[in-house]
Amino acid sequence: MLDQETRAVILRLKAEGQGILPIARVLKISPNTVRKVIDEGQVEVPDFLRSSTAEPHQERIEETYARCKGNLVRVQEELESEGISIAYSTLTGFCRKQGIGEKPKQRSGRYHFNPGEEMQHDTSPHRVEVGGKTMLLQCASVVLCFSRMLFAQVYPTFNRFYCKVFLTQAIKCFFRGAASRCMVDNTSVVIASGTGKNAIPAPEMKALGDRFGFEFEAHEVGDANRSARVERPFHYIENNFYPGRTFEDLADLNRQLAEWCAIKSHRFISKLLARPIELYQTERIHLEPLPIYVPEVYALHSRIVNLEGNIHLHTNRYSVPDELLSRTVEVRETIDKIRVFHGHKLVAEHKREIEGARALIVDKAHRTPGRRPSKNKTPVLPEEKTLRAAAPELDTFVTLIRKQGRGRPLRHIRKLYRFYIDYPTDALVKAVTRALEYGLTDLDRIENMTLRNIAGDYFRLDIFDIEDEEDDNE
Repeated sequence: MLDQETRAVILRLKAEGQGILPIARVLKISPNTVRKVIDEGQVEVPDFLRSSTAEPHQERIEETYARCKGNLVRVQEELESEGISIAYSTLTGFCRKQGIGEKPKQRSGRYHFNPGEEMQHDTSPHRVEVGGKTMLLQCASVVLCFSRMLFAQVYPTFNRFYCKVFLTQAIKCFFRGAASRCMVDNTSVVIASGTGKNAIPAPEMKALGDRFGFEFEAHEVGDANRSARVERPFHYIENNFYPGRTFEDLADLNRQLAEWCAIKSHRFISKLLARPIELYQTERIHLEPLPIYVPEVYALHSRIVNLEGNIHLHTNRYSVPDELLSRTVEVRETIDKIRVFHGHKLVAEHKREIEGARALIVDKAHRTPGRRPSKNKTPVLPEEKTLRAAAPELDTFVTLIRKQGRGRPLRHIRKLYRFYIDYPTDALVKAVTRALEYGLTDLDRIENMTLRNIAGDYFRLDIFDIEDEEDDNE
């Protein structure tokens, strides 16, 4: 089909008196095409409409499309069952041209931000191998919209405590200031009620914004383009930061991620025609200045010290001094420490363990010496002292009972002492000596050996004495 400029040339040459063949030779097109344009007599290109085999069945296609919930494969199958044969490509092309099931596309806009006007914050779940174990972690990131400076960290979960820790670290240590507005999605971590322009941030999150001089704002539900500045970098983190790196623990991962963010701020972005670190120098003077003092972020808990001298927090146990058993204490949880207060006094401080680790952290200074006897140490009985002093063999045997620790050592020592009282010492020592040669500690067998050693020693009468006694009786 000829374009509008060629059609205008044909009509102009014809008006100048040129014939069809000369026009066709100059423009290198067929005479029939020239004749057709002259007959139409218009410069505009006519619409090219090609009939489709689906046109006669348009109404039936629309009904079937609604009944099959937009599945064109099922639409084709239903039409064929009714004797209407339409190729699948023809059916999809016809529906596309007629707008059946097609949502009209809208022109996408572009958001422009002035320096210090807005920063965007969001999270994304990532599967990362940490310490040789694959973990599902929450990656939190925040970006300055003008300079595209990016900061990200990873946490085992993401709640308001972690959100305050993350934003405080980003504003205080990385950006050294805050934009006047922080755009978030309608997450309950930040938003207490409402959505979009009606969203109301939680009181503690609003207090965080007031501290650094910014306000939280939520975009409308489904309007992902409004926070595109922060959503795009997640794919970049997954495909550029994690591959090829090893992480000992979460602290090592976050340290490497912070270094990576600092390095990537020096990369050249073609859309910006600049590096983020260069644009940041312009934006920094427009950021809200930091307050003269930024307190450490902590979560406050109230706990009762159990009878084992520990408090429970996120499945982990932390020791406190024994004098606080059954007392109520205040626990301040920071990102890396657990501090325990009784009144205004700091009574314990521990390194914070990750949630769900089920760890037991004990400070030996919190345990009173001798308060709880060890399970492996049993008291020394008077019977044991008597046995050890009676014979070296018995002393060795008692030590063997203690060393093996089978069953109840005190019960076995008392039983051996009963043998010592009931049977002759020589016979018992002889049986114990024999048992020590074979490493035998079964007291029942030692008793049998002792009885064999004394068999016939008691109540034995001489045969001649028995005969004399019988004669006297006669």
